[in-house]
Amino acid sequence: MGAATPGASRGDVGSAPGSGAAPGAWVDVPAESDRRDLSRSGAAGGVGEPRSEREAGYLGPVAPGRPDAKRPLPSTHVDGAVDGPPCPRCGVPNPPGRRFCRRCGEPLYDQAVASSGRRRKRRWRGDRSRWLRRSAAAAVAVALAVTLWVFHPELLALWEDLRDRLATPAPVAPTSVTANAAVPDHPATAAADGLSNRYWGAPAVGDAVEFGFAAPFRLLSVVVHTGASAEKDGFAAQARPSALDMVVTTADGTTRTVPITLADQPGPQRTDTGIGNVVRVRLVVRSATGLGEGRHIALGEVEFFRRP
Repeated sequence: MGAATPGASRGDVGSAPGSGAAPGAWVDVPAESDRRDLSRSGAAGGVGEPRSEREAGYLGPVAPGRPDAKRPLPSTHVDGAVDGPPCPRCGVPNPPGRRFCRRCGEPLYDQAVASSGRRRKRRWRGDRSRWLRRSAAAAVAVALAVTLWVFHPELLALWEDLRDRLATPAPVAPTSVTANAAVPDHPATAAADGLSNRYWGAPAVGDAVEFGFAAPFRLLSVVVHTGASAEKDGFAAQARPSALDMVVTTADGTTRTVPITLADQPGPQRTDTGIGNVVRVRLVVRSATGLGEGRHIALGEVEFFRRP
């Protein structure tokens, strides 16, 4: 018995008319689908003979496919935040005090000892820098204190001079005016009465007039008017002082002499002083212009200005 061709179904035992098969033999009968394919191909090609099964491309029955199981995707393990020394091998941070790496098992004891040594070294460096800063600050403070102590008078004088320049001078009137000598009708008080046609008459060079004040004050400037009158015609009627010595006495009894040079002209002539704690001022005539027989020295007016 011959083998059946794939894709054909077995028929009944017997012979088909015109098949040429022996009676009682199995006859291969094409399946319905194959017959349709053969008839289609015959109709298309105009040939009544069926094609072979190999030419029809028939592969035979195929078992249904099974779906492939999906492979599980690798999951990433997210570690919690760990604040500790990293492993020298894999770099994973480990909790403090752990002796072996929690990932690769590398010993961590040597690294912990080294990190503690570094912390101690950093702590010493921090303490040293803090000590250096404190020492530098103390040295600067000591140097500043020494500078202030050594240069205190000069610094104080600079400060007072700055205040004098920024202040607005205020007039101050003396409470007493005396002189060692005076010509008749021209007393010492006439030098501080505020009138321009009255003056203190000094008999000779070397005479002095002194002004006293009720309370100590800082004397900023002195304004002197010379001559017998503020008018130009009466100015040269008597001799005029050309140089004075201003002796200033402070509250502690110390004195300071300020020389004053005067021009031979009518009008105010100012001299800046800047002396503190002034209680008395004495003006001594050192030289005069126009002095002669029967003439005396005329000091018209003296004004004092203090710092408010």
